[in-house]
Amino acid sequence: MKNGINKKVTAASLLVALGIIYGDIGTSPLYALRAVIGERPIDPILVYGGVSCIFWTLVFQTTVKYIWLTLKADNEGEGGVFSLYALVRRYGKRLVIPTILGATTLLADGIITPPISVASAIEGLGMVKGLENTIVPGNTLTIGIVVAILSLLFIFQRFGTQAIGKFFGPIMTIWFTMLLVVGVHQITLFPDVLKALSPHYAYDLLVNYPHGFWLLGAVFLCTTGAEALYSDLGHCGIKNIRITWGFVKASLVACYLGQASWLMHQGQTFLNGRNPFFEVIPHWFLLSSIIIATSATIIASQALISGSFTLINEAMNLNFWPRVIVRQPTETKGQIYIPSVNLILWFGCILMILYFGKSAHMEAAYGFSITITMIMTTFLLSYFLLYKLKWNKILVFGLLLLFATVETSFFIANVAKIKERWMFLFFELFIFMTMYTWYYARKINNKFIHFVDLGKYVPQLNELCEDDNIPKFSTHLVYLTKANTRHQIEEKIIKSIFAKKPKRADVYWFLHINRTEHPYTLNYDVSELVQDKVIKININVGFRVQPKTELYFKKIVQELVANKELNLHIRPDGSTKYNNEPDFKFVVIEKFLSVENEFVLRESLLLNSYFFLKHLGL
Repeated sequence: MKNGINKKVTAASLLVALGIIYGDIGTSPLYALRAVIGERPIDPILVYGGVSCIFWTLVFQTTVKYIWLTLKADNEGEGGVFSLYALVRRYGKRLVIPTILGATTLLADGIITPPISVASAIEGLGMVKGLENTIVPGNTLTIGIVVAILSLLFIFQRFGTQAIGKFFGPIMTIWFTMLLVVGVHQITLFPDVLKALSPHYAYDLLVNYPHGFWLLGAVFLCTTGAEALYSDLGHCGIKNIRITWGFVKASLVACYLGQASWLMHQGQTFLNGRNPFFEVIPHWFLLSSIIIATSATIIASQALISGSFTLINEAMNLNFWPRVIVRQPTETKGQIYIPSVNLILWFGCILMILYFGKSAHMEAAYGFSITITMIMTTFLLSYFLLYKLKWNKILVFGLLLLFATVETSFFIANVAKIKERWMFLFFELFIFMTMYTWYYARKINNKFIHFVDLGKYVPQLNELCEDDNIPKFSTHLVYLTKANTRHQIEEKIIKSIFAKKPKRADVYWFLHINRTEHPYTLNYDVSELVQDKVIKININVGFRVQPKTELYFKKIVQELVANKELNLHIRPDGSTKYNNEPDFKFVVIEKFLSVENEFVLRESLLLNSYFFLKHLGL
């Protein structure tokens, strides 16, 4: 069983953390400060205020909330919105909607981060001598290169990332070292820029600068990857994340200060389409920096795509998403590939770059989704602190008020961007409605399940087993049941066995999959109601474990036989003479909506949508 909180700190583990976790937040210097400046006149209030806001956002939002506080909410070493929900769901029925909202917006982030990151890096080629008129933001060639890189990235998912994953850590180390060196070099040239770290510059920008508050929408770009620090907790462990964050934060702050230093001394009133990030790079190193930046953005995109696969896998296991095909492309534990999600993300990313054209336009659409994710995480986290850690209520409400104020401010500033991203809302609505429908329609479905006492039918099952006048349906007959208790079974299963053509078998198995709130649970218990004839098995499966029901069942049977707890019936009638392997038949009972059913409008819509989604899934 994994336990991220105790993962050892080694040079290799720190390298892995750098390669996996910081892609999104680490590539934000490519566009965050540029977005703050925009087409406004460059002046000290704007530049120093922008950097001050960025610095204090990284302090409060990333360091305090995520690195110090949220990482405490580890579920046996696992993090993310569903892991947090699994920890606190018993404490409130109203936690479902915040969880769905958080997951929806986190998934939506996966279709805008890859195009904006890759486009920002590729557009830097326009500064290389000889390419000034060829690589122009928004032109056909630039868009084509970005589309090609993203398409290759999504095509590559089916083969897994094991082969190239070992390069992620070294590449991101080079990237952050580059940010640090370039930033420090600029700071040494103009050390007066260090005064931008004072919070009064942030206050000045938000209060005294015209429409300064609305610049928070651009400032927020500096911390959009903070949620990934928690989501990827299971890959690296708390200690590795906290130690590497010191280096990453120093690199990011140095780079932002370096860009501010250049802005204040470059001599022009407006940016005029220039990117401060590439302007601070020495000309002789420009092409190399663009290659490093492009590699870093591809790694950032890869981390988000892998995170999306994990998110949907957890959603399926917690009954928030329809069953879809999940593949394991390599032998690496935990690495999965979901073709349907890969296709949705690819389509969304390509649509983004074709619609917006250049990274500067995408900045306007970026940030809205992830603010909602952060607000939902804060809400769920307050339950964790109150009920699991049992912190003082006043302290919890104080922290909740602090983060709610910061995140609500960011949310309001990002709402102003809604007109730039209206088409993006359809994607988010689709994800939200899928999760909402699947979860609540299953609840309605379960209301119509009628359980009966299995013990009442044991004599009849015994009699059916011995009745040679009825053709044998199977040696071993297996039914999946939703009954949690040992002695109960669905009435429809009993009706299926004793139908007009009774299903005679030597052994009747009733198999129940119990989803636990722990991520990597995998154990079982067996109840033998009639020796070697009526057996109930409960398999306890964690929400991070693939539910390979048939495989688990057969392994359990092998264990029972090996321990001589089960006789597999060598039949006296000679039917096992040539092949004594038992035959297993799994009976799947399908539901459908009858025309005779009458539901209120909400239930009718939910159930119709549910059966449509079920048809689209497995």
